[in-house]
Amino acid sequence: METKRTVEIPEGVNVTIDNLNVTVTGPLGALQRELWYPGIAIKRTDSQIVVEAGKQRQEQLAMLGTLESHLKNMITGVTKGYEYKMKMVYAHFPIQLKTEGNQLLIGNFLGEKKSRKANILGNTRVTIKGDLVIVNGINKEEVGQTAANIQQATKIRRFDPRVFQDGIYLVERSGR
Repeated sequence: METKRTVEIPEGVNVTIDNLNVTVTGPLGALQRELWYPGIAIKRTDSQIVVEAGKQRQEQLAMLGTLESHLKNMITGVTKGYEYKMKMVYAHFPIQLKTEGNQLLIGNFLGEKKSRKANILGNTRVTIKGDLVIVNGINKEEVGQTAANIQQATKIRRFDPRVFQDGIYLVERSGR
């Protein structure tokens, strides 16, 4: 059983570990997160981050991979960023989209008078280009949750989904 995982720190990325807080700074910005689990220590060497379990218990060994993935996602976010492309599909009523503050307003969805709203989390940016909705940012969780909010806001109720396939759907992810 492996009780140690390492994450390489690429050129141009700075990682600071202060007690429980891990801060990753790169060309696209900075991410900070509290990473902690009992029996697991996160240390930084010259060009690596070492995630190490003190005991060989199943819970600690399972969390090693989780913490390693969080660190890799933070490093990818500050170097490449994350981008989700969503496609707006409608057959009956043309959908009108506009961003207003930290919300995406979805107007005329299935002919409804009232606009539906989807929350945009954190520093995530939403761009509308024709029938494409592009969601991008450096925090993978915020970008993914924003895309999920947009897709959930156009969930069809009271209609047959085989006939009314209108909505905004995820078609491509990049930055993984």
